[in-house]
Amino acid sequence: MPKFLVNADGSLGPRNDVILAGLFHKMGYRGTTSTALNFGDNGACVGYLVGKPHHGLAYMFQMMNEARIGVGMGAVMLGYAGYLYSLEYARERPQGRLPDGKDPSAPQVAIIRHADVRRMLLTQKAYVEGAFDLGLYAARLFDDSQTLEDDEQRRQAHDLLDLLTPIVKSWPSEFCLKANELAIQILGGHGYTREYPVEQYYRDNRLNPIHEGTHGIQSLDLLGRKVGQNNGAGLRQLTRLIQDACRRAEAHPSLVALRQPLERLVARLSEVTLALLGDLMQGQVNQGLANSALYLKVFGHAVIGWRWLEQAIRAEEGLARGDCADADFYRGKLQAARYFLTWEVPGCHHELALLEARDDVCSSMQEEWF
Repeated sequence: MPKFLVNADGSLGPRNDVILAGLFHKMGYRGTTSTALNFGDNGACVGYLVGKPHHGLAYMFQMMNEARIGVGMGAVMLGYAGYLYSLEYARERPQGRLPDGKDPSAPQVAIIRHADVRRMLLTQKAYVEGAFDLGLYAARLFDDSQTLEDDEQRRQAHDLLDLLTPIVKSWPSEFCLKANELAIQILGGHGYTREYPVEQYYRDNRLNPIHEGTHGIQSLDLLGRKVGQNNGAGLRQLTRLIQDACRRAEAHPSLVALRQPLERLVARLSEVTLALLGDLMQGQVNQGLANSALYLKVFGHAVIGWRWLEQAIRAEEGLARGDCADADFYRGKLQAARYFLTWEVPGCHHELALLEARDDVCSSMQEEWF
């Protein structure tokens, strides 16, 4: 859709009938301009076909799938920025004393020493570093799908990336936004003001659960298309990778309590997946996809749990090597993995119960009842 039409000799012709109708005034992402364009108000708009006729949707999804990975990584970076800022603030901001500190003359402690602040920081760390790991893993899969010498290996990388793309986009967009919310909370009233950057990180990140496909669209794509695609090749591959990580974790006694919740979640999720795919194969599409958003959340937690277990294994290996300079880094990874796998993952069984029951409390709600 050119701005100017081009004459046969290559010179510029008249301006095309494309008009800037206005600018969108957005909540965030104000550094990028979003506009409304009108096409053909005067009946003289000319556009050209790119590619083959009737292939537009396929071309769009090639672009969209790559863009979804970029959106997920953008959400990670905004979540990470908020986490790091709130971490530094918590280390420097003195406020109050510990619950057992009854001496009014004692100095105040930095807020990072308060248990609930540590909870919020650890939650952020688990969300942003787990999502970052997944984003980097997806980037490697994309490279592998293009550069591996073996055709079968390239196909496997493509299948797995196809399956994970809705998670790479949606999980960071939801949970790194929650990390931004916690960063604001840690700063208290300061976090609500424009003197500090965390409110902008939240506003900017709020777009990511919306554009390049909302959570609802990603959930339909995951359950309705991706898990059964190519006879479930990507899903089988992912299951094998998670099982392999769990087997390797058995070599580290400290990881038993982390490995077991993931194993239980994946086993139950596999059963639910087969049941829901059965519904879809029997033509019960509306019922099978009614609670796809819950499925997306559980599937995402299983994937992030897997990535955290992989990080925990590497951390244990690093500590075993005696890398003293990185000891705190490794222990921080282990603590974040412990948090996610023992605090976050077990909570997914409520969503799984709703999925198993084909709960219709939302889908059966009538328009007139709202």
